[in-house]
Amino acid sequence: MSPVAAPPAPPVSPMLVRLAAEKATGALLRDHGTLYLVDGRVVHAESPAAPGVDVLLTTGGRLPREGWDEAVDRAGAHRAVGRFLVDSGRLHDGELEICHLGAVFDAAFFALSPTSGPTRFRYGVGHWFGTVRPVSAEAVERETVRRRELLDAVWPYASVDSAPVVPRPAAPGQTVGARQRALLAAADGQRTPAELARLLGRPAFHTLLDVRRLAAAGLVETPPEPVPDSVPPPLPLPALPVADPDIALLRRLRDALEAHL
Repeated sequence: MSPVAAPPAPPVSPMLVRLAAEKATGALLRDHGTLYLVDGRVVHAESPAAPGVDVLLTTGGRLPREGWDEAVDRAGAHRAVGRFLVDSGRLHDGELEICHLGAVFDAAFFALSPTSGPTRFRYGVGHWFGTVRPVSAEAVERETVRRRELLDAVWPYASVDSAPVVPRPAAPGQTVGARQRALLAAADGQRTPAELARLLGRPAFHTLLDVRRLAAAGLVETPPEPVPDSVPPPLPLPALPVADPDIALLRRLRDALEAHL
């Protein structure tokens, strides 16, 4: 008998899948970020947890801040900031595409994180950056799942993702690469991975991955997993059944006592 295939995993965002099938255009708003769609394909994403394209370009040293500001001022109203950066000679097509795709997948990872809040879609809303290279919703979902699995495979303690990064002393002979050394040097015990990503001009997911690797190596503290705000009260014990008294026995005892009085 051939093995039964496992059922497909549920989508990360059923609404995103539906909007892709509808070839919808607009903004998908979630608790942790926003995805922008054109004809059902993702053209931009942003999240408070992830540095934007501006940070990746300017902090990384590829583009002066004034060059970015000029592009936004002159082309933002036309939703063509990306196109302006290329046409003005500030970036090459390939540079812009790689940086923008990295920022889209980075922000989408956080925007599509599990949430209990409402998910809304505003039809017709576009982003001022403009379209560079649309990505299918399927590719965004697949990459989001892959990144979640990768983080847990490295160090399955999500508490390090949002807590301040606290370095620990290295063991004798223990070394790390240049990228991780720069991260540890910037970690002051107060900055979270998201804050370190902005400070260093790096994608937030890659910063999380480095932090988890450092935690797995014992070079970063792993805080305890959060305890639930309230512990539910214990269930009441079931009442024990009470037997009916034996009336005849009680009468015989009474009669015997009276006979000896």
